[in-house]
Amino acid sequence: MFTNNKIVYFCLLSAALLMVYCNQSNRVADTSRFLNLQDSVKYVGIQTCRSCHPEIYESFAETGMGQSFDHASKEESDASYGKHAFVYDEKSNFYYKPFFRDSSMYIMEYRLENGDTIHKRTEKISYIVGSGQHTNSHIIDVNGYIFQAPITYYTQDGRWDIAPGFEDENLRFERLLTTECITCHNQYPTPIEGSLNKYVEMPKGIECERCHGPGEIHVKEKLAGNIIDTSKYIDYTIVNPRHLTPDLQMDVCQRCHLQGLAVLEDGKNFFDFKPGMKLSDVMNIFLPRYSNSHENFIMASQADRLRLSNCFTMSEDLSCITCHNPHHSVKSTSENQYNKTCQKCHEEKNLALCSAPMVDREKEKDNCVSCHMPPSGSIDIPHVRITDHYISKTNVKNEKIEAVSDDVKKEIAQFLGLEILTKKTPTPLDMAKGYIAMHDKYVQEEQLLDSVQYYLDLSKEPKEKQLKTLIHYHFTKENYTKIIELAPNVETIKDGWTAYRIGEAYFQKREFQRALLYLKKAVKLSKYNLEFQEKLGSTYVNLQYFPQAKKVFEFVLEENPKRTVALSNLGYIYVLMRQVDKGEALYDKAIALDPDYEQAMMNKVAVVLLRKDKSSAKKLINRVLKINPKNQQAQDVLKTL
Repeated sequence: MFTNNKIVYFCLLSAALLMVYCNQSNRVADTSRFLNLQDSVKYVGIQTCRSCHPEIYESFAETGMGQSFDHASKEESDASYGKHAFVYDEKSNFYYKPFFRDSSMYIMEYRLENGDTIHKRTEKISYIVGSGQHTNSHIIDVNGYIFQAPITYYTQDGRWDIAPGFEDENLRFERLLTTECITCHNQYPTPIEGSLNKYVEMPKGIECERCHGPGEIHVKEKLAGNIIDTSKYIDYTIVNPRHLTPDLQMDVCQRCHLQGLAVLEDGKNFFDFKPGMKLSDVMNIFLPRYSNSHENFIMASQADRLRLSNCFTMSEDLSCITCHNPHHSVKSTSENQYNKTCQKCHEEKNLALCSAPMVDREKEKDNCVSCHMPPSGSIDIPHVRITDHYISKTNVKNEKIEAVSDDVKKEIAQFLGLEILTKKTPTPLDMAKGYIAMHDKYVQEEQLLDSVQYYLDLSKEPKEKQLKTLIHYHFTKENYTKIIELAPNVETIKDGWTAYRIGEAYFQKREFQRALLYLKKAVKLSKYNLEFQEKLGSTYVNLQYFPQAKKVFEFVLEENPKRTVALSNLGYIYVLMRQVDKGEALYDKAIALDPDYEQAMMNKVAVVLLRKDKSSAKKLINRVLKINPKNQQAQDVLKTL
């Protein structure tokens, strides 16, 4: 911690020499000299930066990045509430009602039947994501495990609706938020090692060091009186993106403003990228291209759209910060400032060549952006309008753009292939990883797996370097025999997912002792991946190691008491141990959390039949068959009744 006296001394000494973003020269730095790119350099936090850069702090706090993430409160929410604030998801037959109670925010999920409430679940909202320029999304914290809530407030249209990505499959309160997602909406949180979505510390919003790198050395040097005259020299204790090459400037921005398929390099994580590095040293970003991708695109595609523009391809120094000052909100930036940027290349005399009708030019006050970068909808987030960063000659009036229609979405199915945007010459293994990531995260189509196989066949990498991807590919194909053929010695595995997939292959082949070895390794590598724990518990059950299974499921429920799979499985163990009442109570908890959980209901059927209560059993079975008429287990039991 820095004393007040030291901070005052530093600020007085260096006031005339502090970096001012907009007044930097275009000197290009030798990135190898930046001291804060070393792994050992620590982050100091935005409040330390504020002590000497108060004006920049105050202006940045008003930007979308500065307001990107915070605790849920009425002050932070841009949404409207009241009797008209509710969402009905017709596909899942759930209603959602957001509300505040005692200064805390909640979302209630409920289901109606003949006017009666037959299901109700209420979850507290811990965080609000989004500055309110486009949306407010909402996050639930369960013992440090964070999940996205199923509804979002769309500020431009002033309406609540299903959250992006929930339209086709409502994941309700179970869409976990990994570091890939959180680190683009927030400063770096502190994750629990071995988890997918558990954190011990959650900052509030993007901070200075996301664009400047960790500040420990910079602060120590300044407190020691080592001041650099930044009007003449580059200060290598911290990165100023203005001094990076245009490609490296773009990498800083497109770490988050190039949404696509992010595939980490082996041994890397989403915390490893620092300004001044090549993004491809940490991860590769892939974008699917479709026959109409040029007209329809995802929201966070600013970097990609800009790169497609002639203005970018014909320029040697154009990047995001040519037009944007990240320290100032776009809301407070005048349109004329952007026009002046255009006119640096397109001199004012050339405006006479503008082909727009004079009446439109006068109406728009010769605003270049309104015609050449018009507002557009996005294909991934409904009810929003964003600036299209593809700089086009097409004259488009600045009118309200509606969400992309279902007809347009159908056209998008004409898939042309994946494009990698972080490397000019990707390896076949790079491309194989991209295609399998697309299959995992977005579109489960066989042609994507064909492409994975194609690139794996082309790969000249050593087999040990391909092994992780090969096992992933065969796991997706459900080719468990091939996985077992490829499986290395369990002691050599360093990746939890690889160990899990091999364990699952043995599990599916009912070789439970072999499955146990690999699943125990998966859990050792990723203790707080609760999916791994649950599969380990199921393996113990199949081996009739009930005390061990019970211990595993109890651990899962200590971590997250709302895991319905663990509740149902632990209930099953209690029933097998002849503690039927305890087992049934756990089934009831699981069904209360998920009224469509078929297996928990079928497990309860077995309990009520033990009591010879055929009437209750029939009601439960009919409930299951109403949810899923093809449930074979329910059909078979019903026949016996």
